[in-house]
Amino acid sequence: MSTQITTELVKELRDATGISVMQCKRALEEAGGDMAKAIAILKKTSSDIALKKSERNAKDGSVIIKGDDKKSVLLALHSETDFVSRNDDFVLLLNQLVDIAFKDGIEKMKEVSKEMIDPIIQKTGENIQLGDAFQVTGGVLGNYIHNNKKAVIVNLEGGTPELARDIAMHYTAMKPEYISKEDITAEAKQTMNEIFQKEVAGINKPEDIKKKMLDGKIATYFKEKTLLDQPFIKNPDQTIGQLLDSAKAKIKEIKSYSI
Repeated sequence: MSTQITTELVKELRDATGISVMQCKRALEEAGGDMAKAIAILKKTSSDIALKKSERNAKDGSVIIKGDDKKSVLLALHSETDFVSRNDDFVLLLNQLVDIAFKDGIEKMKEVSKEMIDPIIQKTGENIQLGDAFQVTGGVLGNYIHNNKKAVIVNLEGGTPELARDIAMHYTAMKPEYISKEDITAEAKQTMNEIFQKEVAGINKPEDIKKKMLDGKIATYFKEKTLLDQPFIKNPDQTIGQLLDSAKAKIKEIKSYSI
């Protein structure tokens, strides 16, 4: 014998799941008014909807960092639009996921993420996908997030959390491709050599001058792309390398993510 589907019953299911009133009403009707069955039906529907939307491009989203003086966790969650990434349910989900990752580890968070994400896909009508997640431990940690779209964790040997955060902020703004000169690959050098050779080839100068010009262009290009050689955004008279040297600090690790 089925239970009468009252407004109160629909509201109870709506409050428990956050799913729309009409979907709750249909689930209760299908379940004959059984609350547990209705919740199971909504979970199955959420999973089916998520599967249908999984091919859609989730190019927007938000990033978050949770940390203390011993550990920082960076997590990205993707949506199709910025509108949904600012939705209260999406923001709550992002915070819940990073809390689990911080407390129980990234792998545990990944295990439970689908069950948490699917109902929010059902509520928002957009594809939502878990992005990368990183954990950084030890050393001196500094975190920086810009507009919930770019996040950086800097781990230093020596220095202070304030210095690590300053470098994370600089990294976010200046987007270096390399930490030090040693990180520049032979392939990258060859590629830029070929590009700049074309630029200087037509210049009416002796070959030795053109060679100096070529070397100068390549050196300038990589200097602008290398973190330790970049002028510090808070004090352009000092490079990041000099800033670290003055604090007797070194970079151990940097993790970043941009949406």
